[in-house]
Amino acid sequence: MTGGQFLGDGPAVLAFDVGGTDTKAGLFDEHGSLREIVRVPTPYSTDGSGDAVLTQLAVLAGQFAARHPDIAPRAAGLIVPGLVDDDAGIGVRAENLGWQNVPFRDAASATLGAPVAFTHDVRAAGTAEYHLGAAGRFRNVMVVVIGTGIASALFIDGKPYSASGYAGEIGHAVVDVGGAPCACGGNGCLEAIASAGAITRLYNRDAAAPVAGAREVLDLARSGDALAASVWNTATDALGLALSQAVALLAPEAIVLGGGLAQAGNALFAPVEERMNSFLTFHRRPVLLPATVGENAGLVGAALGARSLLAGAQA
Repeated sequence: MTGGQFLGDGPAVLAFDVGGTDTKAGLFDEHGSLREIVRVPTPYSTDGSGDAVLTQLAVLAGQFAARHPDIAPRAAGLIVPGLVDDDAGIGVRAENLGWQNVPFRDAASATLGAPVAFTHDVRAAGTAEYHLGAAGRFRNVMVVVIGTGIASALFIDGKPYSASGYAGEIGHAVVDVGGAPCACGGNGCLEAIASAGAITRLYNRDAAAPVAGAREVLDLARSGDALAASVWNTATDALGLALSQAVALLAPEAIVLGGGLAQAGNALFAPVEERMNSFLTFHRRPVLLPATVGENAGLVGAALGARSLLAGAQA
């Protein structure tokens, strides 16, 4: 499978998006085109080391080299979920993948024999949106990705802000004190109420017939299912509340919504914006925008990171 031209002319790079279920790997050529993309299951680490992921990266890189001998990547971008310390190059914790305190940046560089840019998956997607997508015309932006979980990337005065990996965890902002339990160990977190996974789980908890995903919950809500409508409305109310808190603290000019749930379009954007604005008074009201880079935004952001790493080395 191949993609379009994303990056413009520059060095060829590899990009790896290690997800909670699948890992995507992409090869970007010297024209910035995504020449090939593959998807494989992400291995679980039984010993906390992350070695299984590193081995998989080496295999994928070798496969690209065999199939594309004309392309010589000079660097790689690697993005992972969980808590990530960008500055130290460490995957601090990813509970659903079994690793803790893994020095991914240096270990991947040694494995691949090339410099590696390393960051969180949502920050990479945010970078792609900031440089190539919906967020590019603003200096103060929040990019929120709503999928199995919820997280955000922040750009303040035109610069990314990560606070050693702790910033942007809006999915673990409490929006319902004493509410539904969250995987983080807390209760009432936004992610436990408004993520795609939570919407599905909360509907299935009380439904006569279970559904496979949040999109089905929305379809049922549109058809008049009272339970589905309640779950969906609770989710959009929670998102609106959480975003209003972010506006009060950060004053973004724009909030970009991406991830699978954002595909719901106006059924998501309209109630979230209405609810968000209902909590705001004197605050600057941001424009709510859909993400535009697409489903491979994380890969594109990883590739941008690799290109940026090479540019910095040449400076």
